[in-house]
Amino acid sequence: MSNPVKLEIPYGKGKVSAELPEGRAVEMVLPRAQPAAGDPAAGDPAAAVMAAVYKPLGGVLPPRAGQKVAIAINDLTRPVPHEHLLPPVLGGMRHAGVRDEDVLFIIATGMHPQVRREAYRAILPEDVLETYRVVCHDATDEARLRHLGETARGTPVFINSDYMAADYRIVIGNIEAHQFQGFSGGVKSAAIGLAGAETINQNHAMMSDAMAKLGIYEENPARQDVEEIGRMIGIDFAVNAILSPEKRIIKALAGDPEAIMQQGIAEARRIAQAPVAAPFDLMIASPGGHPKDINLYQSQKGLAHAALVTRSGGSLILCAACPGGSGSADYESWVMQPHIRSHDDVVSHFAREEFRVGRHKAFQIARDAARVHTMLVSELDDGFVRELLLEPGADLQSAIDCALAALPRGARIGVMPAANATMPVLI
Repeated sequence: MSNPVKLEIPYGKGKVSAELPEGRAVEMVLPRAQPAAGDPAAGDPAAAVMAAVYKPLGGVLPPRAGQKVAIAINDLTRPVPHEHLLPPVLGGMRHAGVRDEDVLFIIATGMHPQVRREAYRAILPEDVLETYRVVCHDATDEARLRHLGETARGTPVFINSDYMAADYRIVIGNIEAHQFQGFSGGVKSAAIGLAGAETINQNHAMMSDAMAKLGIYEENPARQDVEEIGRMIGIDFAVNAILSPEKRIIKALAGDPEAIMQQGIAEARRIAQAPVAAPFDLMIASPGGHPKDINLYQSQKGLAHAALVTRSGGSLILCAACPGGSGSADYESWVMQPHIRSHDDVVSHFAREEFRVGRHKAFQIARDAARVHTMLVSELDDGFVRELLLEPGADLQSAIDCALAALPRGARIGVMPAANATMPVLI
């Protein structure tokens, strides 16, 4: 007799465990294993970033003494390794004569919740917080936005005025697969992260386009709109990392944002793509743990990726802690309206209304949950989960047991422990 299959799934800052009965075959769907910087095969992460920063792509120039520098950084929802990415940048600026007091960090929240000042320590190293001025972007504060015109696709471009007032503009972030932008990284941290609500809504409305998909870049209207916004802003330098599922640096890139994307996307795609022979009857997925499952808003990306290889009528268990709740007040209030009682209601009402970020998350969830029976294992209250039109699972084991009871013995079962970082491809 075979032994039970034991699973350990990332969940918040730890893991949760469960077992599948003996005789149940399980297929792991994972990014391609790569040595991360710091492993003997890959070298030191600080050295990797230093090499990228001091040999930048695209022939960019460094800032000069006397210039004001603004640096866009991601918020709590992105596992950006600032402790490795920032020292070469800041050291280089000091060497060039840029004064510390002339450097401003702006937390690029986009339309995510504002980051409280006491939470800045979860984003930036202590020495950076002690030395430099740090502020948080507010997409709804029209008085602190500058209008730059419109993109060719008609997106009105409003960008953080403090960022635009700088003489030299930097973005720091990660390159990874994105469910409708194709890939994150490059100018996106500023073009969306530091944009006004009107800009973000107009750009994100393009997610309904057939080419606005995971892994599509050149033909993706939403992503190319972002690239045009980046050119309108005028971003001088970017530093991006490609991370392993364990959030360690695999590759660092620096220089011109578009040059970084051209080189980084090929590497990110090579790592993230995972071939799948046929859709699964049951998929057990995790966004990848903290901060990917910090709230449901972020965890939905894991659902979207995992649903790509789950058959219609099958089951999907999303294991996401969500200590930050839903992550969007607009999402909550919109989906809890009395006339919205099902995923079909979400899809039909969303299609008839003007696009708004926040409630778009309800649509993204409904689009997959209407096709695939979805259970959410989380820290959220069961009643709250049901109000969001999802089925709560008491724990991972009970969710698995419930799903298996409805499946034949030979059902295909998949596990995606790093779903947000995985691009599953049916072959």
